[in-house]
Amino acid sequence: MNIGQQILFLLGALGALNGLVLGFYLLLNPKKRSVALMFLSVLLLVTSIRVGKSVFLYFNPALPRVYLQLGLSACFLIGPALYYYTRSVTEKVTKIPPAWKWSWSLQLGLIVVFGAVFPYHFYPQMWKNWTIGIIYGQWLAYIVATGIFLWKNSFANRFLNMLLTGYGIIFTTYLLSFLEIRCGIYISGPLSFTLVLFAGLIFVLSGVKFDTGAKQERKKITDTDARLWQEKLDKALLDKELYKDPNLKLNDLAQKINISGHQLSQLLNDNLGKSFSTYINEYRINEACKLISTNGLLTFEAIGYEVGYNSKSTFYAAFRKIKDTTPALYKETIDNQLS
Repeated sequence: MNIGQQILFLLGALGALNGLVLGFYLLLNPKKRSVALMFLSVLLLVTSIRVGKSVFLYFNPALPRVYLQLGLSACFLIGPALYYYTRSVTEKVTKIPPAWKWSWSLQLGLIVVFGAVFPYHFYPQMWKNWTIGIIYGQWLAYIVATGIFLWKNSFANRFLNMLLTGYGIIFTTYLLSFLEIRCGIYISGPLSFTLVLFAGLIFVLSGVKFDTGAKQERKKITDTDARLWQEKLDKALLDKELYKDPNLKLNDLAQKINISGHQLSQLLNDNLGKSFSTYINEYRINEACKLISTNGLLTFEAIGYEVGYNSKSTFYAAFRKIKDTTPALYKETIDNQLS
């Protein structure tokens, strides 16, 4: 290797190595255990394995196929790790929901079983022709889902916004290389991860924590202000039924009570212990319960649209999360109590 190649190798490998060390540290340190940091550690580990494979493959095309399969298998878990880390931070999750466990078990089991039945060593064309495309498609789907989730929360967390942007760049470099649109861009994936990793460290060292918003907004809200804002918030939501707007965003609601989006986010997270989506879902589901109890003519789907949901599946998922049951079982319980 010439000097330029040695520098590229060093920078790419540096990100992978540091990502592995930090990932294992967060995963194994008992003082750092939380749902959010667990997903962050998984994100760092699988990304480090993926980019580490890329670095060695770029400088050694004869790399054994087992390492190629390992890297692609890890790539299959990057999207889910990013998405669930983002949700766990924003929603302040303290216990992994059963649905998340099922999703992870299914995807992990799928890639492990597939790799065991169709190993890269014996089926290289299968992996190159369509398996890689499926893996990248799943990765893209989770990046889009993460972006939509942050958009619904008005991009209130700067660290998560930076993380999404960084992983979008990493994904784009790998996609362009896979599609052979840009020659020599393959090594940009590892270099991008190194940049994202060190940018994240700068965020932390500058006082912006993994699970907080802007530094200047971290001044604690006084109890008097919190009560006043909450009263205004409840009044705006109830009197104008703002929660029925399926496109309602955090900044829109903040403007209604004359505070900033960061202040509303802090009020919900620190004082009420809820994310914006959970707070709005509670209003919607409570209204849905009233309609289920008093209006026998509306279908569950119609009730979902009435209270602010764009789809039946979203309504059912929110209902189960808030009430720990389904609309049908809730109605059955109400009917039994009245009979």
